[in-house]
Amino acid sequence: MRFGEVLLSGLQGVLSNKLRSILTLLGVLIGVGAVILLLAVGNGSAQQVAASIDSLGTNTLTVRATGGQGSGTSQQITTETSSQLANAGLGHVSSVVPEATTTQTVSSTNASETDISIIGTTPDYFTVTTATVAEGTAFTTSDVTSGARDAVVGQTLATELFPTGTALGRSISVDGSPFTVTGILSEQSSTGFTDPNSELIAPITRVQESFSGYGAVSSLLVAAKSSGDVTAAEDETTIELNQLLGATTADEPFTVSSASTLLATQAASAKSFTVLLGVVAAISLLVGGIGVTNVMLVTVTERTREIGIRKALGATRPAILGQFLVEAAMLTLIGGILGVVLAVIGAQFTIDGTTPVILGFSIPLALGVSVAIGVFFGVYPAARAAAMRPIQALRSI
Repeated sequence: MRFGEVLLSGLQGVLSNKLRSILTLLGVLIGVGAVILLLAVGNGSAQQVAASIDSLGTNTLTVRATGGQGSGTSQQITTETSSQLANAGLGHVSSVVPEATTTQTVSSTNASETDISIIGTTPDYFTVTTATVAEGTAFTTSDVTSGARDAVVGQTLATELFPTGTALGRSISVDGSPFTVTGILSEQSSTGFTDPNSELIAPITRVQESFSGYGAVSSLLVAAKSSGDVTAAEDETTIELNQLLGATTADEPFTVSSASTLLATQAASAKSFTVLLGVVAAISLLVGGIGVTNVMLVTVTERTREIGIRKALGATRPAILGQFLVEAAMLTLIGGILGVVLAVIGAQFTIDGTTPVILGFSIPLALGVSVAIGVFFGVYPAARAAAMRPIQALRSI
């Protein structure tokens, strides 16, 4: 029997029992769709975290206080610590920027938004990070000195507070304290955890006076002079901070991390997470393969008479084997194609704050595996059908 005839016979076998074929297709469809979509979720999550880390700048170090900070002033990282570190003459550090962060309710005459991230900092923040002012102006050093009530807001927050007009020059309230919008940031990529487009940035002195107090700051952003100076800048920063805080390497009350370090850690975690999702999804494909075996066994049993007649008319063992293998492969291939369509549609939606990004290799991989599973799990039923003797097959009905 020629390949075209085997293919046609296999297609007829698939269509001969539509309900059973549909149930088999559903199992494969769900398995393939789950593999592609879960890998896409893992990849999308990794890209969002990478974008968040990259938003700090590739030359930027982040200094954060740890639980080991004592109650004494010398053990706290403050704005004074930031100034001392900036003026220490470190050879590989270009600037040091303090951050005092909090979350507050921000209101206008039109709307009110809760849990908005408030960042108190200095003008150097706009050069150290990727945050840039698209409209209006940022606050100045004199604004920080005077504790001006100036606010630079993200585009999303500006639109939410003033949906029918520009936010520039308008008055807003931050937890009851009046501020004036002097600038609007350029649109930034969302991290999946926080939305930089909904942030409010203000002079650190004003944020401390109105909200966080004049104690320890949340973090310091340390900018290295170039990407090649990051490691040296990290060493210099660590040594200088230990001297300023009266600490030793054994009891450092802070951590210093770079974007590259965070990115490497994130990449390893994302890889493990994506592999885990792929394994979970592959289990559903395996279940679909078992379903193929069951369906094909029932098919062989029901078509025993047909097999006997064909073998009596001269059909060879390879022809019978090929027919049932083609049926199994066609079932899983069609199910796989439908699974790809389902995954592509699902990837258009945000899932738990994450936008799925389909991996290019996942589609051919999932399709190939689905067909391989169909062939693998269809071998036993096909071999059983091919091994039947014509007389036994005809007598069984």
